[in-house]
Amino acid sequence: MTEAEESVKPAPDLAALEQEGEIAADYIEGLLDIADIDGDIDMDVEGDRAVVSVVGVKGSDLVGSGGEVLEALQELTRLAVHRQTGERSRLMLDVGGYRERRRAELTKIGAAAADDVKRSGEPKALQAMTPFERKIVHDAVAAAGLRSESEGEEPRRFVVVLPA
Repeated sequence: MTEAEESVKPAPDLAALEQEGEIAADYIEGLLDIADIDGDIDMDVEGDRAVVSVVGVKGSDLVGSGGEVLEALQELTRLAVHRQTGERSRLMLDVGGYRERRRAELTKIGAAAADDVKRSGEPKALQAMTPFERKIVHDAVAAAGLRSESEGEEPRRFVVVLPA
């Protein structure tokens, strides 16, 4: 396979992504019932992944400090999808809009770090982040015209913003 062929990803299978979303929604709904937590489930497909959101949830028990509980629930949900489909899932789970709020915060952090690096000409290392968080920061840095790299080992992997 040539390099050009490897760089072309096949179009996502919408039906398969919708099926992932349905499996995930059923799994999350079961967890909510067991925990006696009220909330509604929204499903969508964004790009090449299914997105399942729990809305109308009171409190932050399903998100946890820094999104730790949400990350764990997402992994469990991905495993439930994998168990039924046999395919690895890139499903995204959100609870109470946490990921959208966090995305906005991280975009600001990435843009501010890029501004600092442009001013100082020195690389800037940020705090440790999850893969989801690092991706958003990398995108914000790229949008500001700079480049960035991830360094370190999980779970202490972090973004370094580099001068032009």
